[in-house]
Amino acid sequence: MSKGIMYVDDRRVEFDGEKNVLSVIRKAGISVPTFCYYSELSTYGACRMCVVETDRGTIEASCSMEPKDGLRIYTNTQKTLRYRKMILELLLAAHCRDCTTCEKNGDCKLQELARQFGVRRVRFPDTREPMEKDESSRSIIRDPNKCILCGDCVRVCDEIQGMGIIDFVHRGSKLRVMPAFNRSIAETKCVNCGQCAAVCPTGAITLRNNIGEVWQALQDPGKRVIAQIAPAVRVAIGESFGFAPGDNAMGKLVAAMRRLGFDEVYDTTLGADLTVMEESHEFLERFKKGGPFPMFTSCCPAWVRYVENSNPKYIPHLSSCKSPQQMFGAVIKESQRQISAPDPRETVVVSIMPCAAKKFEAARPEFSRDGVPDVDYVLTTRGLSTMIKEMGIQFSELDEDAPDLPLGMGSGAAVIFGTTGGVAEAVIRRVSGKKTYNLLREIKYSGVRGMDRSVKEAAVQVGDDEIRIAVVHGLKNAQELLKKIERGEVSYHLVEVMACPGGCIGGAGQPFGLSPEKNLRARGLYRADKVAQIKSSEQNPVISALYNGLLSEEAQAHDLLHTHYEDQSR
Repeated sequence: MSKGIMYVDDRRVEFDGEKNVLSVIRKAGISVPTFCYYSELSTYGACRMCVVETDRGTIEASCSMEPKDGLRIYTNTQKTLRYRKMILELLLAAHCRDCTTCEKNGDCKLQELARQFGVRRVRFPDTREPMEKDESSRSIIRDPNKCILCGDCVRVCDEIQGMGIIDFVHRGSKLRVMPAFNRSIAETKCVNCGQCAAVCPTGAITLRNNIGEVWQALQDPGKRVIAQIAPAVRVAIGESFGFAPGDNAMGKLVAAMRRLGFDEVYDTTLGADLTVMEESHEFLERFKKGGPFPMFTSCCPAWVRYVENSNPKYIPHLSSCKSPQQMFGAVIKESQRQISAPDPRETVVVSIMPCAAKKFEAARPEFSRDGVPDVDYVLTTRGLSTMIKEMGIQFSELDEDAPDLPLGMGSGAAVIFGTTGGVAEAVIRRVSGKKTYNLLREIKYSGVRGMDRSVKEAAVQVGDDEIRIAVVHGLKNAQELLKKIERGEVSYHLVEVMACPGGCIGGAGQPFGLSPEKNLRARGLYRADKVAQIKSSEQNPVISALYNGLLSEEAQAHDLLHTHYEDQSR
C-alpha cells in the first residue's frame, strides 16, 4: 500500500493506500466527472472524462493513474475543460437525443454533465444506423441507440454477477454492446437482476416501467388496489426526496401511497414471516431425513433463475417456499375469495420492490391460480418515487401513517430480510430455543451480519445438533461458493443467497443501487428490528391466526405458500 503526499490544484493531500489518483482527488473534496468508474468494478479508463493535467502539461486519466509522492496534478485547467467538452460533444453526436421522452430524463449522467459543462450544440452528425430496441425481457429494456460504450453494464454483469450476458462486439466505429449473436435478452440466460441498468449512466438499459398500468388500476372504480411494501424499500426511498441513506421512511411512504389512491397498504414483512415459518419447517424436516444438503433459500428470484438456467442439478436443493412477495400475494387473493360477502371489485395486488427480478417472478405461470396472477404489478422503489413526484406530493412534509391491519404486521426478523444475512438470521431465531435478550445478541454476533465479506459462515446449536450456515451475496460469489462445495472444500446445511451486492438493499430498483449507501441502508433495517416489539416470526399473532384459519388445511397451505422449479437450461 503506497503512502505519500500529492498536490491537487496546488493543495497538499496525503494518500495512504488509495488505488488511483481519482480517489485522492475525491479525498481532497473535488468531484471529477466520470462515466465508466465504479469503485466496486475494475478500472476501465474508457470515457476519459476524469482526465487531469500534470505539471508537465500532459493529460492523464485519473482513474487509471497511480498516486505518486510529489505528484502535482490540476483538475480544472483550460486544457482539461476543452477535452471534457469535446468528449461530451462526441458522445452526444453518437447518441439518440430524445431526452424529453427518455426513461432516464432528469437522472441521466450524460444529460447532467452536458448541462454542467455548458454543451449547448453538437457539431458532428450521427452516422450510426439506428438499432431496434430490445423489449423482450420482463425486467429490463435495452436501447442500443443510447449506448455510449462506457462498458459499465459489461463489467457489472461479468465481475459482480458472473454471467457475461452482454459484451463488446465488432471494432472501431462499429463497436457495440449486445448479447452474443445479437440475441434478445429473453433468449439469453439473463437472471433479470437488473444490475446492468443500475450502473448504466444513460437510458441504454433501463428497468421495465409499470407506472402507467398502476395509474390505470388506481383510477378504475371497479378495482380494489392493494399494495405491499418490501422491507428494503423503507430505508432507500427517502434518498429520492433528500433523506439520508438508511432513514426509515415507512410512515411517510404509507401516507404517500394513500394519497396516490391505494385502497389498502400492507407491509411485506408478513410474507417474510410466513417464509421463515415455512422455510424453517422445511429445513428441519430435511435435516431429520439427512438431506439433500445444502438447502438453498429461494427468496431471490434472480438466484432461482440462475439455478434453473445454468446449474439445474441444484434444483432439488432449492427451498420449495415461495418468496415473501408471492406468499403475500397468494394469501391476499385467497382471503378475498373466501370472504362471505366478497368485494365486487377486482382485487389488484401491486408490489413495491427494490428488485428488477421481482417483475419477472410475478409474471411466472407458477405464481398464478386459474390464470390469475398472485401479484399483478411490480413497481420498483424508483418507480414509486416517480409516481409520488408526478402527483406533486411533498414527501418530506407528510405526516406519518401506519400500514393496514392485520396483514400489515410483521416481526423484526422479517424486516432484516432486506439485507444480506437477514434471512439466515431470521431462520436462526426461529429454530433457536427460548428467545432471550442474550440469545438474540449471540445470534447478532454469530457471523451472518455485515458486508465486509462476500461469504459469511456461522454454526448454530439446535438441541444436540450443530447446523452449519453460509451467507453469500453477489451472484458471482455464489457461483464460486458452489464450486467449493462441489470440490468438497466446504460443507453446509443451509445457504442464503442474494444475487445483488448487499442483498435487496442493493437491488437495481433502488436509488443508486451499486453504491456505498448499502451499509447505511442495512443499519437502518437493523435499527428498525431493534425497536420492533416482535423479534421472531412465530411470535407474530397474525401468523398464528393465519395458520388457525386460512392456512389450517395442510394441502391449501402448501398450495398457497410453496412452488416447484424445473430445468430451464435448454
